[in-house]
Amino acid sequence: MTTVYSTQRTNSRATPVVMNKPNELGGRVRVAHGVYEASSLPADDVIEMFRLPTGARILSGQLAHDALGGSTTLAVGHGAYNNSDGTVVALDADEFKAAAASTSAQKVDVAATLALGSGIEVDADDDGYPVTVTIAGAAGTGTIELTMMYVVD
Repeated sequence: MTTVYSTQRTNSRATPVVMNKPNELGGRVRVAHGVYEASSLPADDVIEMFRLPTGARILSGQLAHDALGGSTTLAVGHGAYNNSDGTVVALDADEFKAAAASTSAQKVDVAATLALGSGIEVDADDDGYPVTVTIAGAAGTGTIELTMMYVVD
């Protein structure tokens, strides 16, 4: 049996030691939380829930909502922003969760897989990284709540 090491463990075993970033080892977990009370929110509207700082490593998240109405769906992603070198990054409505029915009240994981943004490191300018919820399918009414855990230091 062979033992292999992650990049971060390899760094700490090196001589001289290579320092890991705080968002990779030893950082403090932070919480971003946003609530929106929808009242006949039209389909295809985008709700900016909060902004994450550059350097944040996204760990996980949860989307909770009321039964928003027949044919409604919600997706979690990011709004358009500028990265740290000034390049414009377009809106990606489903970066963290693909659109799924929101016709009944529920709580679901977001950023739950590597393909859905778990572990990404935010690269944004000083305005931050806008995390969004997008409603589609039909107008919706009810509470929408998004919580994400991340680490920066």
